[in-house]
Amino acid sequence: MINKFLVLIAMAYALATPARAEVEFDKTPDEVLGYVESNLLGIFYHELGHALIDILGLPIFGQEEDAADVLSVFLIDAFYEEDTAVQLAYDTAFGFLGEAENTGDVAFWDVHGPDLQRYYNLVCIFYGANPDERDDVAQDLGLPQDRAEYCPDEYEQAADSWGRALDEVTHPKGGKSIQMHDVDVVSDGGQLTLDLISDEIAALNMEFRLPETLRVSVIPCEEANAFYDPQYAEIVMCTEFADWLVEIAPE
Repeated sequence: MINKFLVLIAMAYALATPARAEVEFDKTPDEVLGYVESNLLGIFYHELGHALIDILGLPIFGQEEDAADVLSVFLIDAFYEEDTAVQLAYDTAFGFLGEAENTGDVAFWDVHGPDLQRYYNLVCIFYGANPDERDDVAQDLGLPQDRAEYCPDEYEQAADSWGRALDEVTHPKGGKSIQMHDVDVVSDGGQLTLDLISDEIAALNMEFRLPETLRVSVIPCEEANAFYDPQYAEIVMCTEFADWLVEIAPE
């Protein structure tokens, strides 16, 4: 599966010519595959944020989408060793840049913030989690000094709010409350998504036990999307998303 998907990545990458950020990006299919996987994880963590807000009845003072973004970068910092966390941060930041470059006019009416704003929020919180070691990350990704000086405080706010919520569901023996529910994989990108998210569910279940079952589905949606459905307490990862990430991968 991976080899076939790498071939598809190489073909799509050869045809893609979007404008790109200042940071140099390794143009090999393996690096693009890493970019796809990183963004799938970031998206999944974002939807997990929506799920926890719903299942735990968390109060949100502001936009829920912003709170879910914060959890995503908070988990990237918390779950991974430094080198891996930094690579995930770069990849997911580039994901927001790719969305910004490929979506045209900013939809200010949308519940999501503008992609460039989400980009800088991600960079700021990730930098603020470890400013002594991540100054080069902030510089590479263009974080202005006027914002950077407040980022440690922004991270502390994230740690105080989301940290308390995660403490509620952390269990010494873990659990099986996050379960794969529906699978309909019809593409190599879909299979990649299924394998990656299945492994992540297993890892999360080793740490967390939720008060009710959270379902996760990997299915075609006829669009590149991912969302949380509160009616069924279900995260849906659309199989088309991996292919879209290939298309917007940086050159």
